[in-house]
Amino acid sequence: MFSGVFSQAFVYLLAAVLAVPLAKRLGLGSALGYILAGVIIGPFVLGLVGQETQDVMHFAEFGVVLMLFLVGLELEPSVLWRMRLPILGLGGAQVVLTAAALAGVALALGMPWQTAVAIGLTLALSSTAIVLQTLKEKGWMNTGAGRAGFSVLLFQDIAVIPILAVLPFLAVPELLTDTASIDTHAVDTDRPGWLQAALVLGVVGGIAVAGRFLMRPVFHWIASTRSLELFIATALTLIVGITLATEYAGLSPALGTFLAGVVLAESEFRHELESNIEPFKGLLLGLFFISVGASIDFALVAGEPGVILALVVTLIGVKFSLLLLLGRLFRLNLADNLMFAFILAQGGEFAFLLFSFATKNRVIGSDVSNLLVVVVVLTMMLTPLLIIAY
Repeated sequence: MFSGVFSQAFVYLLAAVLAVPLAKRLGLGSALGYILAGVIIGPFVLGLVGQETQDVMHFAEFGVVLMLFLVGLELEPSVLWRMRLPILGLGGAQVVLTAAALAGVALALGMPWQTAVAIGLTLALSSTAIVLQTLKEKGWMNTGAGRAGFSVLLFQDIAVIPILAVLPFLAVPELLTDTASIDTHAVDTDRPGWLQAALVLGVVGGIAVAGRFLMRPVFHWIASTRSLELFIATALTLIVGITLATEYAGLSPALGTFLAGVVLAESEFRHELESNIEPFKGLLLGLFFISVGASIDFALVAGEPGVILALVVTLIGVKFSLLLLLGRLFRLNLADNLMFAFILAQGGEFAFLLFSFATKNRVIGSDVSNLLVVVVVLTMMLTPLLIIAY
């Protein structure tokens, strides 16, 4: 295995350069190309990278944050207000129904009810990174399925906050857990409820006010220096600052930067922000997908192939069926309804955080958590193939 920062960077970049053009040529899409590259260089194939992929993944999740900021820049507040019905109605129904159905499956498999609820809530979420990347690549964002899918993903990002707050109350005392391996930056559950609510409102209000009245004069002043590097540094400082503030308040960083993007959507600097941030987003998202591929525990897959296959099929089947039903209820035409169901039928990257947090709080056993993380990664890996099937 290679050592040293530059050696690791070379391996990741070379894997992307070789795998992504080949995957696109085969019609598989860049997301699957990155994931396959991660599988190949990972510890279970060539072994060019090892356990540091978890640290790389946490860093590369910033690519998801940048992506949501860019999506927000394309949505004016009036457009977002018009989408409130599908966000709350369709998104809320998807999370509630899917969580209930998957919790029912977990109960049927003999899990305690607390564990079943936690599993259902976590697996109800889909992959913002893969879905939005695919929708943008294929030009589907403005289709009926694209808008419906985006509404559901936005509600899911919001839902992470109450899920994190609820998990500690679902503790199963008899569960033993190895907390040494847990790495999570979840919400501080020791805060009083009123303080947590005030923090959330303060951060959201601060983002709205600063974006509306403070950032425009700042960007005007930075633009007057005619320094592209300074403009890029200011934009990244803004996004990193919002990420830190939203994390401290227990909000999803992706949600916070999305709101900032919406606030700046009417700014005259919108196009400059998009063009300057896009390369960073693409590179970090690619790194995230490679890390996902490299983190697949093939030893666990080889040890219990039947169980994992059954769980993957069950997760995709349950989510696909419910999404198809909801699409029908919300009057999507057949083509849009099928696309809507195919693109959201996987688990999501928030599962890595939520399963870690649930394990730390003795809601889910570490063996079950590790198994479900592999299932989530495999469903993410299968998503581009499901879209090809569509």
